[in-house]
Amino acid sequence: MNIALILSGGTGLRLGSETPKQYLEVGGRPVICYSIETLSVHEEIDAIQIVADPAWRGQIGFWLESADPMGKFRGFSAPGENRQLSILHGLEDIQKYAADPDRVFVHDAARPLLSVRQISDCLAAVEGHDGVVPVLPMKDTVYLSTDGKRVTSLLKRNEIFAGQAPEVFLLGKYLEANRQLLPERILQINGSTEPAILAGMDMAMIPGDEGNFKITTRNDLERFRQILGS
Repeated sequence: MNIALILSGGTGLRLGSETPKQYLEVGGRPVICYSIETLSVHEEIDAIQIVADPAWRGQIGFWLESADPMGKFRGFSAPGENRQLSILHGLEDIQKYAADPDRVFVHDAARPLLSVRQISDCLAAVEGHDGVVPVLPMKDTVYLSTDGKRVTSLLKRNEIFAGQAPEVFLLGKYLEANRQLLPERILQINGSTEPAILAGMDMAMIPGDEGNFKITTRNDLERFRQILGS
């Protein structure tokens, strides 16, 4: 069973809007609806779980009537103090109807340009591994600075990669990896794959998709609008 966990609990403060970025309308529908529909119609995705603030669940439910044509939505989960706690809440809810060997597909609601190919590539690559993360190569020279003021050393660009969403994990192992970080260490996690690496999970890497960017700033939002021609 492959369950998509969509993270939609953020407030989008960096965008400077009262409405969280994932709920802004672009091209005639909310940003969150683009990835929901792509996941809903993908034949390898069996269920969808959404992390969202209770204040938005009624509206999301209304949008799901058209955004989830295959009826794969299973339920809402509560947002956490940070992104990783939101993921943990989602995993715990998913475990109520899924089994440990099942796979969780973690995606951000603010990444609307998720492609069918990226979903398929992630699910194919996880076979024989504990998880998979799409990565992008570094194009610029990368430096290390221990004080943020001076260059300490030069890093090997060909050995440095930027992690991307979506990521896929075996449910049981990833849930335990996150629980091991409670109560304090989980608050220091920035990327979804970090708990898996810390727990020694076997994580495969596949090429990411530069077009699958996250809407964080107004420039990102405008870029998305331009892509849609709206």
